[in-house]
Amino acid sequence: MADMKLLGASGEGAAAFPPLPPDATIIIPVRSTVLFPQQVMPITVGRGRSIAAAQQAVREQRQIGVLMQRQAELDDPKADDLHRMGTIANVARFITAPDGTHHLVLQGDQRFRVIEFLEGWPFFVARVLRIPEPDTRSPEIEARFLHLKSQAGEAVRLMPQAPDELFQAIQAIESPGGLADLAASYMDATPDEKQEILETADLAARIDKVSGLLAHHIEVLRLSQEIGQRTKAALSERQREVLLREQMAAIQRELGEGEAGKAEEMAELEQAVVKAGMPKEVEEQARKELRRLQRMPEAAAEYGMIRTYLDWLIELPWTLPEESPIDIREARRILDEDHFGLEKIKRRIVEYLAVRKLAPHGKAPILCFVGPPGVGKTSLGQSIARAMGRKFVRVALGGVHDEAEIRGHRRTYIGALPGNIIQAIRKAGTRNCVMMLDEIDKLGAGVHGDPSSAMLEVLDPEQNNTFRDNYLGVPFDLSRVVFLTTANMLDSIPGPLRDRMEVISLSGYTAAEKSEIARRYLVRRQLEANGVSPAQVEIAEAALREIIDRYTREAGVRNLERRIGMVLRHAAVRIAEGEEGPIRIEAADLGAILGPPQFESEVAMRTSIPGVATGLAWTPVGGDILFIEATRVPGTNRLILTGQLGEVMRESAQAALSIVKNRAESFGIDASRFEKTDIHIHVPAGAIPKDGPSAGVAMFMALVSLLTDRTVRSDTAMTGEVSLRGLVLPVGGIKEKVVAAHRAGIRRVMLPARNRKDLEEIPEETRREMEFVWLEHVEQAVAAALELAPPADEGTEQAVRHLAEAHA
Repeated sequence: MADMKLLGASGEGAAAFPPLPPDATIIIPVRSTVLFPQQVMPITVGRGRSIAAAQQAVREQRQIGVLMQRQAELDDPKADDLHRMGTIANVARFITAPDGTHHLVLQGDQRFRVIEFLEGWPFFVARVLRIPEPDTRSPEIEARFLHLKSQAGEAVRLMPQAPDELFQAIQAIESPGGLADLAASYMDATPDEKQEILETADLAARIDKVSGLLAHHIEVLRLSQEIGQRTKAALSERQREVLLREQMAAIQRELGEGEAGKAEEMAELEQAVVKAGMPKEVEEQARKELRRLQRMPEAAAEYGMIRTYLDWLIELPWTLPEESPIDIREARRILDEDHFGLEKIKRRIVEYLAVRKLAPHGKAPILCFVGPPGVGKTSLGQSIARAMGRKFVRVALGGVHDEAEIRGHRRTYIGALPGNIIQAIRKAGTRNCVMMLDEIDKLGAGVHGDPSSAMLEVLDPEQNNTFRDNYLGVPFDLSRVVFLTTANMLDSIPGPLRDRMEVISLSGYTAAEKSEIARRYLVRRQLEANGVSPAQVEIAEAALREIIDRYTREAGVRNLERRIGMVLRHAAVRIAEGEEGPIRIEAADLGAILGPPQFESEVAMRTSIPGVATGLAWTPVGGDILFIEATRVPGTNRLILTGQLGEVMRESAQAALSIVKNRAESFGIDASRFEKTDIHIHVPAGAIPKDGPSAGVAMFMALVSLLTDRTVRSDTAMTGEVSLRGLVLPVGGIKEKVVAAHRAGIRRVMLPARNRKDLEEIPEETRREMEFVWLEHVEQAVAAALELAPPADEGTEQAVRHLAEAHA
């Protein structure tokens, strides 16, 4: 190579030391390497003494004596640390690489024995006795020679990827000693075994030693080839692993290493069992399995199963770490830092933490956060973990329909594992972690059992201190785990499981709360996610409100964060193209970025004709408004219901029509018109199933509006169940429904009077901006919701007012 330097005999770099005697030989010590006569071998010299020796030999065109160290780890060997027999070699090449390393290519010439080492040179110099190669060709030597040649040829054929030239060289060699040295040089033997062959000058003895080692080498190669042929069919990854283990075990057995390696492994496992801090019952089980493993061969099918089981027992956190005291002030700061609003929820969490601080070994309740998606249920659990200074781990329960995913599979099954609870404990690495059981309402029963039933033991403080996973088969104490759960709705959670939890409801956010959340958290998070800084991009407050009002309509803030991300990505493209900031996004810029507004206030338009009323509904993703439409066509007094209404909602429509018919005269409705008319009630968004009794008031008002030909006020929404006596009965989800009405631009709601207690749950800002009409009977709804009648119907209007005043 052009960048390498080849030293010649010019005397360049000669050192000041006495000239070498003619009968002296330069010696280079090597580690774990034996050079045989006639063998060509590259070596790397890195020690200063060896470099000086090689340079002097090249300079004087001398041969070099190669001796192996007795101990390879010595960096500065003395004369006594070297073997006394080695090989005289010619230096074919001496190369200095660009990185400063020195490389020799040597060709062995003849054996030698050291007579004495000489002093006075910066490298080893010795007087040596050259040992000529015996040329005896007796019949015994010839027989040994032919046998060795046969062995060497067989070994080469068994060796994987052996070059053809090596086999040809073995067949062409005529010297018995040369064949013995060649075979010893390429076979897999230890350096000490090769040194012993080198020191054997007697030809017959040397051939016998090489033949013995070669026979062992051939047996190992033949066994490996047989194992390979038996398993040569198309192998999966698992079969390939088994094959490699079998080959390793066979080789270890041949070399006498298998039992020693397994004994060492068993000792390590026993020590790990001692250090794991298991309870007495669990440790006895672990030691029992360990004894089974010691008596079992590694090739047994059950060996890996028992080893995996012991690994699980060892790695589980059996001991309880020292807990730091809970700082309530710091907990309040963390909750305020991570979440805006939610004051009642934060207060309940602080109470929960205070009880945990005062009674750390007490049985704390299981908190269940219930609310629509995107309102911060999971992040509340992370904040609780931060406040308590504990590890947080999340277990997703959505779609789990197999009891074994909670309790684990029994070890008799192939590929068995512990359940999700034990796996989460192992992942957390501590027995007092905060475990969030996410979407507990999505658990489903299947043919493999009911996982919600398995959760009963997990979430029961009286039972979970001896929780028994089917895979482990031993009790595990879950009493120090802080369990939190989340759900979108409670109806699908079985009663016994719901009874074990304290429900904390999270409703949707108001527009003002969303604006504050976006300003404090969402914009900052999306700035980091999209690689821009606040100095480069700024979203105006008006733009945020525009996104909230006209581009999202949800209880949580997930879609809001996505829209903010779209806006910031648009700005990131402009910055990447070279535009200099800062870029400020105004409300007027949103149309070009997000497209036309997706939500408009359609209440006034939808209720501008008689027969339409605005109702309020609760859904698993928050509250929403819905329109109840009624019309009449010539017919035979039938009631037609469409819009995928459930059984309860259909019955509410029947009840509303019966009330209208019963009080037709007081409302100024001609009762004879019912005989010749079919009434059709439709709830739009017909592809979505709807059910529940809370649309009773809205259906009643739609019918009264239709039959009196008076429109319902466009700024008014209503909810409530009606009875046949005309009473307005209480319903659930008041907070979510009122927030949804406020979000849709409605500022007046009619609610059952018996729901007045739920007023405190509604955010204060929403209460200030809303007008509440409390209903005890349907006549109050008619008086409060219908627009003034046209002049021709003044008598009807007065009748309705008199009826409302009488009931008041």
